[in-house]
Amino acid sequence: MNESFLVIHDLKKSFGSGEARQEVLRGMEFSVKRGEFCVLLGPSGSGKSTLLNIIGGIDTPDSGYVSINGDRLEDMSEKQLTMYRRRHLGYVFQMYNLIPNLNVKENIEVGAYLSDKPLDVEEVITTLGLQDHKYKYPNQLSGGQQQRVSIGRAVVKNPDILLCDEPTGALDYKTSKEILSLISDCNSKFGSTVIMVTHNEAIRYMADHVIKLRDGIVRHNDINEVKTPADELEW
Repeated sequence: MNESFLVIHDLKKSFGSGEARQEVLRGMEFSVKRGEFCVLLGPSGSGKSTLLNIIGGIDTPDSGYVSINGDRLEDMSEKQLTMYRRRHLGYVFQMYNLIPNLNVKENIEVGAYLSDKPLDVEEVITTLGLQDHKYKYPNQLSGGQQQRVSIGRAVVKNPDILLCDEPTGALDYKTSKEILSLISDCNSKFGSTVIMVTHNEAIRYMADHVIKLRDGIVRHNDINEVKTPADELEW
């Protein structure tokens, strides 16, 4: 395993200027192995989403760097960054962002079209338990089913990194655990490195690697020797 597949080195980021200037990342530093399920845990305002946006090439740091498999994002042109996001990243957000006039299968195929090495669409649909719903449209699905489709669209790209920003934030307790189980299953089955942002302390126990953030810096960097299956989590 590559010890330094994803490297975050001394990342700093602030917003605003003068007295309104706010330091959001204040020297963030850690690394993640290929294939790990990594949770970024922290309260609102700890810098989690800003960090995720920088890893995703959506935002840029003021200083420091992100390196993936030896390639620094800061060295990429805008075109290279676009291709990096397209080829190597999958995104799962709190809001599902599905295309309303496409059915389940077609929404997932959108992800496949963006990849040079997509997974089999039917296999992903089966893994996510969507076989009976594949010709339904988003407005015919529950929130949990829509989030499954969102995961499918991200996973079918066969991305190196799956970025999950509070993926259960809009879901009830039972559905949240089902979605967490699915993301864990996809991590095991398809091998993507998972970076999940959450403020839910319980989720840390299902991860390989837990990075606890507060006030823009890493407070704890822990490896779980024993993981708890998502369906056994309590909160």
